[in-house]
Amino acid sequence: MRVCIHRGAHQIGGTCIEIESQGKRIVLDVGLPLDVADADAMPLPPVPGFAAPDPSLLGVVISHPHQDHYGLAYRLPPETTFLIGQAAQNILSAAAVFAPNPLRLDRVLHLQDRKGIVLGPFRITPYLMDHSAYDAYAIHVQADGVGLFYTGDLRAHGRKAKLFHKLLRLPPKRVDALLMEGTTIGRGDPGQGPATEEDLEARFVRLFRRTAGMPLVWCSGQNIDRLVTIFRACKRSGRQFIVDLYTAQVLQATGNKRIPQGGWEGLRVFVPLSQRICIKKRREFALIDHHKAWRIFPEDLAPSAADSVVLFRPSMMGDMDRAKCLASSRMIYSMWAGYLHDPRQDAFHRWLLRRGIPLDECHTSGHATVQDLVKLRKVFKRAPVVPIHTDQPARFAELFENVRQQADHEWWEVAG
Repeated sequence: MRVCIHRGAHQIGGTCIEIESQGKRIVLDVGLPLDVADADAMPLPPVPGFAAPDPSLLGVVISHPHQDHYGLAYRLPPETTFLIGQAAQNILSAAAVFAPNPLRLDRVLHLQDRKGIVLGPFRITPYLMDHSAYDAYAIHVQADGVGLFYTGDLRAHGRKAKLFHKLLRLPPKRVDALLMEGTTIGRGDPGQGPATEEDLEARFVRLFRRTAGMPLVWCSGQNIDRLVTIFRACKRSGRQFIVDLYTAQVLQATGNKRIPQGGWEGLRVFVPLSQRICIKKRREFALIDHHKAWRIFPEDLAPSAADSVVLFRPSMMGDMDRAKCLASSRMIYSMWAGYLHDPRQDAFHRWLLRRGIPLDECHTSGHATVQDLVKLRKVFKRAPVVPIHTDQPARFAELFENVRQQADHEWWEVAG
């Protein structure tokens, strides 16, 4: 079994890994790099079967529904077989209505926790993991008598932390190469423990109670753990949670009835102007009709400001201004800090300044801490560890034994 990391050996995001055995191939992820705004202009990785069909490409695995792992998949031939979780596919389908480059998959095999899928010489076994994306998997690939374990993106401090600890207790049996993500390596104090979602819930409660007007929370509509955290904090603070139509569709797409969604007491749906335009353009009026019983309109925002929390994104600045609901408001940012300090957010910061809205941050990483990566490495200590999804690959050797640093576009063999 041979492997080529096309992107990700020294970069966070845009991951793409090709694996070959007996003349057949599979690919793990086909992501859009985080620093690329125009997916149409981004060259595809040089994988036979990406630009045109190739029968030797048996399947493309999408480990989880984050753009830096699936963002170029829409450009692959429609004949491509994708392997993805059922809920993850549903989330991408729900998002497609609002996406500039919608991903609709025609040929799909669904990943299920620890249930193997055989494609030609490959046996592919997914392991459901804790991550900020819903329905995220690590992937075990076996062929030619050897095994490779790709962690995808994972963590051990979210609402599904038990999945990480289950992996430590019950790992795959044959692993001869460990492709391990290292997003947090080089970030912050490695001895500092991460905030859990329970920690964030308590902080949200404090911030909501300190806000006389309407708190605006900027977080990803696909970070299901965080949405649960915010909803729970709203309930504890006596406030309703107002989400946009896109987020309401994503929550419903999980298929998990234990996750807050339209129809739950204390959850309302607001349709921003940008989404109304999108719905009209694509003639998806049934989506709005589906949520009409719990929809809230712009004129209702100001009267309910003291009793509500709004899920926010910068495209809604005009909606908030027109609703005149920002008196004594507060902005709470709940994503990676790097996005907040991007020069493209200058208009957002000026908007806050002009309206006198204070900004607080309340976030925890979707990725494993260094301490948890050390625990994971010990489980697979026989296998060389290959850095992936990291901008600090050289630092792996400082933290782990038996590191095999590979370059992008370099083919290498998994040895038994």
